Amino acid sequence: MDHGHGMTSDLPPFTLERGLAYSPDTFFLVGCVLALALYGWGVLRLRRRGDSWPVGRIVFFTLGVLSVALVMCTGLNDYGMVMFSVHMVQHMVISMLSPILLLLGAPVTLALRALPVAGRGRGKGPRELLLWLLHSRYMRVITHPAFTIPLFIASLYALYFTPVFDFLMGSTAGHIAMMVHFLAVGVVFFWPIMGVDPGPHRPGYVMRMLELFAGMPFHAFFGIALMMGSEPMVGTYANPPASLGIDALADQNAAGGIAWAFSEIPSVVVLVALLYQWYRSEQRVAKRADRAADRDGDKELVAYNAYLASLQARGR
Repeated sequence: MDHGHGMTSDLPPFTLERGLAYSPDTFFLVGCVLALALYGWGVLRLRRRGDSWPVGRIVFFTLGVLSVALVMCTGLNDYGMVMFSVHMVQHMVISMLSPILLLLGAPVTLALRALPVAGRGRGKGPRELLLWLLHSRYMRVITHPAFTIPLFIASLYALYFTPVFDFLMGSTAGHIAMMVHFLAVGVVFFWPIMGVDPGPHRPGYVMRMLELFAGMPFHAFFGIALMMGSEPMVGTYANPPASLGIDALADQNAAGGIAWAFSEIPSVVVLVALLYQWYRSEQRVAKRADRAADRDGDKELVAYNAYLASLQARGR
């Protein structure tokens, strides 16, 4: 299996230093640089216009892109081809951590605010196309929990426990496609749950928590299945190169442990983000009520007091 880095079959034993060494995958390197450049362009456009954009969002988005680069443009990507445990770190980060960070950066909102509006009679500009896509039936389907939850589960079970995984791992293009798929699935799964961006499917907070927890047991069980496995389950990792000095089964069990542990981390992160967003929205509702009261001089209260007085009068 050639990766443009020489053969992956004679890699030295894995160490963190070797895993984090710079070893870029061209596709992801270009993608990461482009994502940061476009996001930066959007922020600058807003600033020039005198609009502000929260620094927190810039930080989240940047961390999201860097988390993708961390697993795709380092030695982790080389070792991930021959070590199940390292591949599982890549998969978990790119499907459960990167999407959350990217979504907290609100890239769609930024695009809607930064993209120029097409003039009258000019047809659809990029902004109009984006709006059209957001409100399209296609978007409604792919962000609906009836679609995202099964997809999230299937991309674990249907991929790893069928020949599809080995087929994709057989080529660089297949491997890239798989990683892009993991990232995309993570984005559509977490978007309705905790994205800041406008989306077609926007349930209430309790529903969002239920959606979040619907996928997690399957994720944990997938990890446990790998941990308990008494034989290598995935062909790609059944015979690791001797130079690595690892045992295929022990490596698979480690991969399972990583998958299981990781299914808990995003749940906690998302839960905290959700509770915070919920709290903020309640604060806004309370503020609106206060402002309304200030405007109409507490009309509701006055009316209520009058109503109580009328009840007392009737009681007499």
